Amino acid sequence: MTTKISERPDPSTIPPLRHARIAIVVSRFHAAITDKLLSGAKDCLKQHGAGKIDVSVFRCPGAFELPQVANKLATAGGWDAIICLGAVIRGETPHFEYVSSQAAEGIQQAALRHGVPVIFGVLTTDNELQAQERAGGRLGNKGWDAAIAAMEMISLFNALRRKRRPRARKP
Repeated sequence: MTTKISERPDPSTIPPLRHARIAIVVSRFHAAITDKLLSGAKDCLKQHGAGKIDVSVFRCPGAFELPQVANKLATAGGWDAIICLGAVIRGETPHFEYVSSQAAEGIQQAALRHGVPVIFGVLTTDNELQAQERAGGRLGNKGWDAAIAAMEMISLFNALRRKRRPRARKP
């Protein structure tokens, strides 16, 4: 499947997942927001065959801790994808920049280190209203979008595993 960077994938083009194991790591900080992200992700997975998908939810204190939990789960193995959900809302101090950048970098590092899709479903907004709009409000639910990304990556990784490397030609 080829998509333009700016367009969202059509969920109907993602093959149904069979027997996938997905971990969802959710920050408790800003629970009014992250609980909605979690609901969106679980609803998406359910609508796309979650009866056959093993979904486990793990809660951690905040967005800063998401990469630690994702890395621990990836190290243990057995997950087809790990979805990280959180919300970092700008305040009056530079704390926002530290937490959001380290969460993003840590989640990326867990994915690269372990070769398992680790999905960044962390809202980074200027205020609570922007976060609410992205957690089931007028701009959709980014938890749902993160679940779609996980399914798309699982499908892609499965396809890559099935591809054989071309044999080297003899000169």
